[in-house]
Amino acid sequence: MALGKLPPAVLSKYLLGMTGAPSSDLVIPPSVGVDFGVVKQGKDFLVVSSDPVTGVAERIGWYAVNVSANDVATSGNRPRFIQSIILLPEGARVGMVAKIAREMHRTAAGLGISIVGGHTELTPGLTRPIVVTTAFAFARSYITAADSRDGDTIMITKSAAVEGTAICGSEASKSVRDADRELIRRAKGFYRKLSVVEEAEAAYGTGKVHAMHDCTEGGVLGAVYEMSFASNLGFELLEDRIPVAKETSYVCSRYGLDPLRLISSGTLLLSVRPGAEEEVAGAIRAAGSKVTAVGTFRKGGRALARRDGKREIVGEPPTDELWKLVDARGAW
Repeated sequence: MALGKLPPAVLSKYLLGMTGAPSSDLVIPPSVGVDFGVVKQGKDFLVVSSDPVTGVAERIGWYAVNVSANDVATSGNRPRFIQSIILLPEGARVGMVAKIAREMHRTAAGLGISIVGGHTELTPGLTRPIVVTTAFAFARSYITAADSRDGDTIMITKSAAVEGTAICGSEASKSVRDADRELIRRAKGFYRKLSVVEEAEAAYGTGKVHAMHDCTEGGVLGAVYEMSFASNLGFELLEDRIPVAKETSYVCSRYGLDPLRLISSGTLLLSVRPGAEEEVAGAIRAAGSKVTAVGTFRKGGRALARRDGKREIVGEPPTDELWKLVDARGAW
């Protein structure tokens, strides 16, 4: 199997039925393309999501809090609590775990999230730290990535490959000698755009958003594929409408990467009721982010309309471009 997420067929055949004891309180069980599980608690719901950070070492504490917080936020609810597992490579010094802990503390505090526990250890065989977080929220209502409807407008916030731009900018600053230093500096700063909590809450508040998804591994194209798969729909995605920042274009060209398939935590994918696009956009802009309509969910096949007029059939979820930069040892 390729590096990264397991294919939907493998998940469906080998993992999704392996869910332990049945429970009538489990209302959203594990499924492909859905960011979280939901457990009923009286009149309320507990929304839970776990995510690892495996492809980055710098600012890993910042990323770890944001990625699981983002997944819970796609339900329309703010995460309130987080647990973490921090796995450190052999020979790690105390300063490494102290730095990760500080980053997680500051990031969680900024989002109003309490860290309630976890586990930390030195693990044999690692070349860099891995952090896994689980975020929790209490909710009265929610939406999932499986709730898109035929005819919904596909919208995304910010631009493509937000997280990937930050990661590649950080790597380029250390390894590319003839780089445009100003563009690289700005690309590294994309990590500040990683959270979608505010824009997701604002969009959900309009009542006009049917589904949301954070564009993580596989980028914008991967997220649209996952949402369409979960909702049993196809899509028509328009490449020329997908915003790609100058910094993103630069780092992707340096490494030969496709920005539409590059990890993009920080880009919120929305499935919006037709005719409500401007209302949703206004709410997101008021929350401090920009948003763009980039296609349509519909019955039928899955296609990316390229700028040159050709239609690319998307038959399976894309492998994230970031893995091209990681060797067989899992190192840059």
